[in-house]
Amino acid sequence: MNRMNWFFMLLVMASMNGILLGQENDSVDAKVQALFQQFESQNRERKFEAANATLGKALELKDVPTLNYLRGRVQFRLGEFADSVKSFDAYVKAVPKAESRQWERGISMYYAKQYKRGAEQFELYQTFHDQDVENSVWRFLCMVPETGVKKARAVMLPIENDRRIPMMKVFEMYRGTATPEEVLADAERGDPDKKTLAGRLFYAHLYLGLYYEVLKKPDLARKYIQFAAQESLIGHPGINTYMWDVARVHWERMQQADKK
Repeated sequence: MNRMNWFFMLLVMASMNGILLGQENDSVDAKVQALFQQFESQNRERKFEAANATLGKALELKDVPTLNYLRGRVQFRLGEFADSVKSFDAYVKAVPKAESRQWERGISMYYAKQYKRGAEQFELYQTFHDQDVENSVWRFLCMVPETGVKKARAVMLPIENDRRIPMMKVFEMYRGTATPEEVLADAERGDPDKKTLAGRLFYAHLYLGLYYEVLKKPDLARKYIQFAAQESLIGHPGINTYMWDVARVHWERMQQADKK
């Protein structure tokens, strides 16, 4: 989708939510459009501080719901977790039908330590996509601080057919029926080529790191999160770039904690 079509979609969504008032807003729309194009360039170049500021300027001109969604993603990448949640909340308030799709919102809630809300968001996402191991795992992670590992494990959202290797083995590990070694071995199933294996190992390493963290094994957690956060993985076709940023943000938090 090109820039003009993408921005047009945003304005249509805004109009549907009662934000556009008529032709008198044409000048404002043009300014918001220019800022959106500026944001796209900054975001593509991973200049997130500038991208966040640009979206802020656009939202001061017009409260386009999707701009709040995009800002929530940028703020998460900046480590501004509470602000990210607020932006996602603003988007959901304007477009309530989109709430069940907001997995990014759930992750921001986890890092903002809004664990109960995060668990509820992932439970809702299950009604949108019920075969996503990552959703079940993040709900587990949100539950652990309040219920402990044993109870969170016992009530994990059921997943039967996530086709991504090695995600079902990751699910079994969190359920307590597979080992980390089995997850890593499963990533090599079918003798994948180097690029395919790197994509599989990213997810294995990320979820191994998070797993070891809740088991209070910090050295192993650091090892695998650092593996997942390698800059060489940016843009890998088998890796969701947002999830790579989750690994990066987590690794940066670990490093900051070490300094303290």
